[in-house]
Amino acid sequence: MLSKEETEHIAGLARLGLGEEEIERYQKDLSSILDYIEKLKEVDTGNIKPFTHPVEMSNITRLDEVKPRNKEQTEKLIKLMPDQKDGYLKVKSVFE
Repeated sequence: MLSKEETEHIAGLARLGLGEEEIERYQKDLSSILDYIEKLKEVDTGNIKPFTHPVEMSNITRLDEVKPRNKEQTEKLIKLMPDQKDGYLKVKSVFE
């Protein structure tokens, strides 16, 4: 069990202004948390492989390659655009 002085010291480190009732409550709560941590220390984790995330994840990537384009279809699409220049589509400026 944490002493009243230890609880006040922890509250001071956390910049908490606690009243007498709060100090007693935090004293009990912090003591129970520390007791639980002691129980966890007793668990044998020697056969457990460490991990950084509970769900195994992998990044899905693709090769950065240029794919041939259908020139006819590209030209048709460019002609449909209201504004174009040098074979590229022109759009309104986003930034001023």
